[in-house]
Amino acid sequence: MGNNYWMFVETEENATITRQLGYKIFGMGPKYRKRANRMQKNDRVIFYTSLTKKWTASATISKTCFEDTTVVWKPESRPNDFKFRVELKPDYILNESEYLDGLKIGPGLEYVRKWSPENWPLAFWDRLHLLPQRDFNLLEGEMIRIKTGKPAESPPDRVPRGNKNSYARRSGRKNSKVNTRTER
Repeated sequence: MGNNYWMFVETEENATITRQLGYKIFGMGPKYRKRANRMQKNDRVIFYTSLTKKWTASATISKTCFEDTTVVWKPESRPNDFKFRVELKPDYILNESEYLDGLKIGPGLEYVRKWSPENWPLAFWDRLHLLPQRDFNLLEGEMIRIKTGKPAESPPDRVPRGNKNSYARRSGRKNSKVNTRTER
């Protein structure tokens, strides 16, 4: 599995184009060149549409960044806006009626915590984001549940919030107990 978990944010118009292309390619502009060059084969990707605030698909990067000025996305008058591209292998593509509702899931994501709950969409104002693995797994897990009818398996190192032994796991200590008694 890749080391990075990306979220690609698209307008409705470009999301439709990407969907018609089978989520097999994604383009970014010069502003994102450094991040695009950082993308590696097997990095994971999730797609988000900005106006409707919905997640639509997940994919795996199959070919690292390359340049191509062939016009694919809008606006067609500025082909350089999408010249840094990666090829993808789609993993889960939701039907329109199955899209994940950002208004329900978004406020609970780790990535948006620095924004107030009512302003969480501001976290996704930009076009390209590096997500925490926990957020990616939550979103893709919902996609898996929708597509298969079964809940996704939690990664083995994931510790549920509120677990009194979570400190021991986070600190790397094995089989250590956390002293829950308070000093008097």
